[in-house]
Amino acid sequence: SSSPMIEFLAAPFVACMLLGAIHCYLGLHVLVRDVIFVDLSLAQIAALGVAVGTLVGAVPHSVASYGWALAFTVLGALVFSLGRLKHRRVSQEAVIGIVYAVSTATMFLILSHSAVEREEVEHMMVGRLLFVDWAEIAITAGIYALIAVVHFVFRKPFFAITEGAAGMSMSAVRRWDFLFYISFGVVVASSVQIAGVLLVFSLLIVPAACASLFWGSLRGRLVGGWVFGVVGSTAGVAVSAVMDFPTGASIVAVLGAMFGLCALASSLRGGR
Repeated sequence: SSSPMIEFLAAPFVACMLLGAIHCYLGLHVLVRDVIFVDLSLAQIAALGVAVGTLVGAVPHSVASYGWALAFTVLGALVFSLGRLKHRRVSQEAVIGIVYAVSTATMFLILSHSAVEREEVEHMMVGRLLFVDWAEIAITAGIYALIAVVHFVFRKPFFAITEGAAGMSMSAVRRWDFLFYISFGVVVASSVQIAGVLLVFSLLIVPAACASLFWGSLRGRLVGGWVFGVVGSTAGVAVSAVMDFPTGASIVAVLGAMFGLCALASSLRGGR
C-alpha cells in the first residue's frame, strides 16, 4: 500500500528539492540585501501575468501562460532595479511592497471578470504541487540550470552588489541589478506555476534564514539552507500525505514551525 503512495509523492518531492535548492541560494542574496519581499512581489507579478494571459485566451500552465508570467516578471525586474533611488528617501522595500499590493489587487480585479475558476486562483496562491508531472519537472530543472550558470559566471558583480556595491557606479549597479532581478524573475515565473506564491516565498526565505542563525560563512549558510529546505519540504509532503492536507500549505506550515525551533535553539545557545 505504501509503494503507490511513494510513487505518487515522488514527483512533488523532487520538485521541492529543485525549488529548495535554487531558492535557498537566491534567499541568501535577498536576506543580505534586505529586500525580503522581492520574491513575494515577483511571484505575485508572475501570477498577475498569468491572469492577464487568461483574458486573452492563454490556458493556465501552458507555454503561452508561462510567456505572460515571464513578460510581467521582466517588467517587475526593471521596476526593482530602478527602485534603487539615489537619495534613499523611499526604501527599495517600500517600492517592492507597493508593487506587491497593486499586482495582487489587479490580479483579483482581472479574475473577477474572467472565466477562470476559483480553483485556478487558489493554485496561483498555494500551488498544485501534488499534480506536477515529470515533464514539467524536467523543463523546470533545465531553466534552473541555465540560471545557475548565469549566477556562476557573474557571481562577482552579483555578490559585490549584495554586499554593498562598494566602489561601483550607480549605472553599473542598476545594470547588474537588472540582470540579477531578471534571472530571479525567470526562476519565480517557473516556480509559481508549480508551487504557488506562498510556497515559493517560504522556500526562498525560511531555509536561508534558519541557516543564517547558525552559520556566518556563505558556504555554511548555503549548505545549511539546503539541508533545512530538504528536511522541511520532506516533512511537509509527509504531513500532507498522512493528514490529507493541501501539500503547498503543509510545507509552508512545517517550514514556519522549523524556523520557530531554529530561532529557539539559536537563542538557547546564546546567539553565537
